[in-house]
Amino acid sequence: MLKFETLYKEGHEEVVFFSDPSCNLKVIIAIHNTILGPALGGTRMWPYKNEEEALSDVLRLSKGMTYKAAVAGLNLGGGKAVIIGDPVQDKSEALFRCYGRFLESLNGRYITAEDVNITVEDIEHIFTETSNVCGVAKIHGGSGNPAPFTALGTFRGIEASCLKTFGDRSVKGKVFALQGAGSVGCHLGKLLSDNGAKVFFCDINEKNVERFKEFVPNAERVSVDEIYDIPCDVYSPCALGATINDDTIERLKCRVVAGCANNQLAENRHGDILKEKDILYAPDYLINAGGLMNVSIEFEGWSEDKATRMVDTIYDTTLEIFKKSDKDDIPVHQATDLLAEQRIQSIKNIKGRYLGRLAHRFPGRKKLI
Repeated sequence: MLKFETLYKEGHEEVVFFSDPSCNLKVIIAIHNTILGPALGGTRMWPYKNEEEALSDVLRLSKGMTYKAAVAGLNLGGGKAVIIGDPVQDKSEALFRCYGRFLESLNGRYITAEDVNITVEDIEHIFTETSNVCGVAKIHGGSGNPAPFTALGTFRGIEASCLKTFGDRSVKGKVFALQGAGSVGCHLGKLLSDNGAKVFFCDINEKNVERFKEFVPNAERVSVDEIYDIPCDVYSPCALGATINDDTIERLKCRVVAGCANNQLAENRHGDILKEKDILYAPDYLINAGGLMNVSIEFEGWSEDKATRMVDTIYDTTLEIFKKSDKDDIPVHQATDLLAEQRIQSIKNIKGRYLGRLAHRFPGRKKLI
């Protein structure tokens, strides 16, 4: 059950439940913070066991987006949406267009994009009904699938982690245990392999596995449970969250944890434990911000060169966070949180929440109807 105490504790501004029985739409949108600007965060579709599980996920994810945007230096707040349903059986044009109409009713306070099990085709259906969506197809003036940029940003964060831990930013000759072979995982795996890394991987979805083998033919598959026991230089979570938990943390045989999955720590204390074990943790919301950076450029007119230059800055930002962590003798995730919170507080002192529509409505993008 959703309680106001829960929202007060985590700082959420708004949680909205939408449903439409005609197309079997069940969606929860969580707007965490809009001090820096309108909340932007992807929509994921997942067959949650119940509403409580979906709510817990969207609350955690939306808060993470606030910190991700703040650390990345974007003038955006944090939000997220989850659609309860089977992405194989329940997707339809009507469902996503209905969802788009609900988004439009929020008056621009929340802007969505791709996340788990959401494709550019799905985004196009949403875009038919609202401009409050990013990751629109390039043919309509958008940036398309953000996965390559999420992977690139994660790769830059991994390079910074390698420099910090091994004295060399190169991944050549290093061993990676990549947990999850979805869209972003495929692109990250290819970047790692193309730059000389040895990649072990796993996934629960056989279609993902086959696609990953096409992307990274030299990678070696292991079981979903075995991935935690692989002796490696870097454990790279690239699936769902909370894989760093009480059951797995003692099994890890790595020097670095750095991946593109959201909410990798089951609890913040697991970040403290990683520090105690002398395992460098590059927080997900620090290094997986490439996709968010990429779609944010749609506001001003997207270009691949502009997106790439912005995403490349994740390398330097990650190194700065590591320096702050060492200087203050605190875990990296705490140093990252402090940077985000200080920026949000400084802007809060001069302005309030984002209330109106976007000042500029995506120049250059072409509505479908």
